[in-house]
Amino acid sequence: MNGFIITGFDHLQNQKLLGFLILITYMLILLGNGINLCIILTNRHLHKPMYILICNLAVVDIMFSSTCSTTMISVLLAEIKTVSYYSTYFYHLGDFTECMALTLMAIDRLIAIRLPLRYHSIVTNSRTFLLISLTWLAGFAVIGFVISVVDSVPYCQPVIRYVFCEYASMIRAACVNPEQYFFIPVMISLWPMCGQFPFIVCTYAVLAYSVTKLSNNSSKKQMINTCVSHLIVLLSFYAPKLVSGILTRIGVVLNLTERNAILIVASLVSPLINPAVYCTRTKEIRTRLADVFLPPSLLGTRK
Repeated sequence: MNGFIITGFDHLQNQKLLGFLILITYMLILLGNGINLCIILTNRHLHKPMYILICNLAVVDIMFSSTCSTTMISVLLAEIKTVSYYSTYFYHLGDFTECMALTLMAIDRLIAIRLPLRYHSIVTNSRTFLLISLTWLAGFAVIGFVISVVDSVPYCQPVIRYVFCEYASMIRAACVNPEQYFFIPVMISLWPMCGQFPFIVCTYAVLAYSVTKLSNNSSKKQMINTCVSHLIVLLSFYAPKLVSGILTRIGVVLNLTERNAILIVASLVSPLINPAVYCTRTKEIRTRLADVFLPPSLLGTRK
């Protein structure tokens, strides 16, 4: 099966309006993450582990949002409803690597606050690049296996009732009993939801306790700002997943429109919020951004 027909928007009346909203959101995602990447890559003073991790998150956000946004924009604005199922691979790869990226960022902040004197010897640029590479390799392997399952099942008709191609929607379109095929994604999703997410929450709980013990008010404020930034990013990514999981567990049956709404929010909100958070709450990026976009006279006034 080379392509699928997306019908998840057929029942909507204001398809063009939704398409323009998604297009604007996608452009803002590209702009925000692109600015973060340019600022960090062109400033040697920012070539440090924490900013390398921010760059990795920006790349993941661009890939994650592009796979679903381009499909939805083509369906809603260009009225091209046939899409390749290969976009599913990059969508789930982005989802997986984003979980791993958030975990690495939490570990980085934990070491920075708990072991400040040893931080630079433990967390180096080379080790950071190595860990990032391992997360991507793990993503390629795990998602490759998942997509091989999708590729092996027979399809009666190439119609997907959702807003873009992802594993669950494709399995529901296959000529098989979908229940037995949901075991694989459920097992994979248990790792981030029951493993990584609790670990990250515990990490930030330890960080919050450690910050309260700092005697230097300036250091305490800086650490609080950094941790708040990471928590906003974390919640924007996991909140839609938690809401969907909790509603399913308590027996709430979501209709097609509600499922599609959660999919859209989960795919676009986090990549949109992440660059805004790091641009406004990270002092080094904020300062560099001001140097680039504000006139020298205004900068002199600010100083």
